[in-house]
Amino acid sequence: KIILALFMLITKVQAQQPIDMISCGSGTATTIVASEELTIMSTEVKGINMDNLEKKIFDNMTYHMVGLFEIISGKMTGTFCAKYMDPSGDFFVVEISQIGAERDWKYIYGTGKWKGITGGGKAIPITRGKPISPGTSQHCFKITGAYELKK
Repeated sequence: KIILALFMLITKVQAQQPIDMISCGSGTATTIVASEELTIMSTEVKGINMDNLEKKIFDNMTYHMVGLFEIISGKMTGTFCAKYMDPSGDFFVVEISQIGAERDWKYIYGTGKWKGITGGGKAIPITRGKPISPGTSQHCFKITGAYELKK
C-alpha cells in the first residue's frame, strides 16, 4: 500500500508543470467611491505574456482582465478574472485575489488544449511605468506557479 501511494504521489507531482512568465499590460481604472476611509475602483487591463521557460508554452498569449479593488483604511484588496488566449485561439480563465501588492491566482476554466486545466500560483508586480495618458497604468507582473492538464 505504501509503495502504491508513493507511486501515485510521484505521478501526480510529475504531471504538474512549472510556470514562470512575465505579463505586461495597460489598463484603466474607474473610481466608484473615493474617501479617506474607503476607495473602490473597477479596472480593465489588456496585455501580453512572455514565457521565461524553454518550452515557451505561455509565450505570446494575450490577456483581458477585469476586476474590482478596494482600499479600506490604507489596506488594498481585490478580486479579478482574466482570460488568457494563446495564438491558436484556445483560452483559459484565472481567478485572482489580491492582498496588498501580491496576487494569488488559480485556473477556473479552459477550452481546447486548456480544457480541464488546474493549478495556480502567485503574481508579483515587477515594474510600473509613468502613465502614458491620464487614467491609465502600464505595468508588468512576474507570474509563477504550476499547472496540470487532465488527460
